[in-house]
Amino acid sequence: MADKIKIAAALLLVVAGVAGFYYFGESAAIIRVASVMAGLVLGFIVFWTSGPGKQFYVYAQESVAETKKVVWPTRKETLQTTAIVFAFVILMALFLWLVDASLLWVVKKLMGQGE
Repeated sequence: MADKIKIAAALLLVVAGVAGFYYFGESAAIIRVASVMAGLVLGFIVFWTSGPGKQFYVYAQESVAETKKVVWPTRKETLQTTAIVFAFVILMALFLWLVDASLLWVVKKLMGQGE
């Protein structure tokens, strides 16, 4: 039950920050943006103290650890893959252009416009 209250309070803080943005409509833009940022930061802090917030924090830490285990491609592999993708795009563009031009020619012949 306490977690639900914390999550509700976090949402209310975010909503209050957005409401402050409109409440201070006549004020300087920095004050309006600060209102939203304060609501987001305070809402995040309150959410972080809840059970789901702590679970999310652990999940985020595990995700960072997993990304460190990834074997990223070398520069050479990246350039080769990019070159293959560009070559494929050019070939597909030429193929589609040929199909389009052929269909246009056939339609013109069928309509009697191409002589």
